[in-house]
Amino acid sequence: MIKRKHSGQDISIFSEMSALAAKHQAVNLSQGFPDYETDPRLRKLLGEASDLHYNQYPPMSGLPVLRENLLTFNRQREIPLQLELENIMITPGASYAIFMALATVLEPGDEVIVLEPSYDSYVPSIETNGGVPVYVSLKDDFSVDFEALKNAVNAKTKAIMVNSPHNPSGYVWTQSDWNQLAEITTRTGIFVISDEVYDILTYDGNPFYSAFHHPDLCERCFSIFSFGKMFHVTGWKVGYVLASAELLAAFGRVHQYAAFCVNAPAQYALAKYLEIFDVKENRRMMQHKRDFFTESFAGLPFSFDQKAGAGYFQLLKLEGTELNDRELAFWLTEKAGVAAVPLSAFYRDRPKTGLLRFCFAKKKETIERAALNLKKFFGS
Repeated sequence: MIKRKHSGQDISIFSEMSALAAKHQAVNLSQGFPDYETDPRLRKLLGEASDLHYNQYPPMSGLPVLRENLLTFNRQREIPLQLELENIMITPGASYAIFMALATVLEPGDEVIVLEPSYDSYVPSIETNGGVPVYVSLKDDFSVDFEALKNAVNAKTKAIMVNSPHNPSGYVWTQSDWNQLAEITTRTGIFVISDEVYDILTYDGNPFYSAFHHPDLCERCFSIFSFGKMFHVTGWKVGYVLASAELLAAFGRVHQYAAFCVNAPAQYALAKYLEIFDVKENRRMMQHKRDFFTESFAGLPFSFDQKAGAGYFQLLKLEGTELNDRELAFWLTEKAGVAAVPLSAFYRDRPKTGLLRFCFAKKKETIERAALNLKKFFGS
């Protein structure tokens, strides 16, 4: 018998709901992958990369052209990031980068604070690397309870997991949030593992602040990003990390014995696409998808406290039901033909939240079909 190294599920809720959606031919709004067309310019660049012989091992830290273009991109953000090439490393996806960041800093028995609800890979990554998760619940509006966070910090705390913009809620950390985190952790040496994969997808004028923006936290954080979310190509599995030169060197000492590098053709294509990519137009497109989703679901017995401030997902609550959110997700998939993810899956103890997470990063036709299925089911 092989000993389990973590407390995670054998099958993730995302795989489970996608399989159920396929079984019942339901519209799959559970998993966070787009079903719309990839920009043909990006596809063309991928083919061009192979023709230009980007087919062998690239440097461990990433193709120079990609790192250089990322340096320019991050310096030209609406709130610029001050960094150098030595602060950038390309990785085979964001989840890999989170795992490797934890592997870099954790010793057996170290505690890592996890803010719940949290993405389901965090805790297994902590436990597999010998860490001990310590849970702190977010407030009802998904902002941070900094008093509870402060009380959770002790001599064993090695790192804090942060996710902004937040999956599943879309909450975006403010500059004040980062300042409060810095105040709690100053002079402690606590690392910040910051999942920032929805960084350019903030809506309604919400500014994006990275952990790497903060003058104190930038020396002890790993800020982690995803080209999959950025360019809507989740199957490419390419991300990047921003960290101090010292931390990235330590990260590399682990990374070199795992993946070592990221496929070269994709790196070339991403690098050249950065030169023509329109961040503002991309944000407008996704905000329109969010608004179209909420408008399409109008008249259905769902409610929400606020539109998602960022990301791919909208949380909704079904009124007038006694089903818990997991039962509700299965029921809607099987009976109404629409799959979503129960919010309870993002918690250790699976509480009855009553909330479902729907992905709006879909074609207009997909959202319309989901809304029509639900209206037929509810007789709306």
